[in-house]
Amino acid sequence: MSTIELTKDNFDEVVSGNDFVLIDFWASWCGPCRQFGPVYEAASERHQDLVFAKVDTEAQQELAAAFEIRSIPTLMIVRDKVAVFAQPGALPEAALEDVIGQARNLDMDEVRKAVAAQQQSE
Repeated sequence: MSTIELTKDNFDEVVSGNDFVLIDFWASWCGPCRQFGPVYEAASERHQDLVFAKVDTEAQQELAAAFEIRSIPTLMIVRDKVAVFAQPGALPEAALEDVIGQARNLDMDEVRKAVAAQQQSE
């Protein structure tokens, strides 16, 4: 599956309409982003059951600001409408596979309980 370009117009639809979405926040002028791009694309071919998306931080500055993206590339994983992973930096292939595996193995009921508990304590 090829990657989907996310914009402020389709972001909510894509994230709420899919159970597992990986999002690469990037920019064309960013060297590490260009290095990570082929790794990310290759992973999208291996994991056809997942949605791989990209946000061009130059074209979608509102989205980047909404997620407080300060460094690119930043990889975010959203499962069941909950951001379960967000980390700046270009991941090597093995690290990306490890992160995907860990996100797949999360018990989302436990994650939702933890999120609810954190929100109550704030």
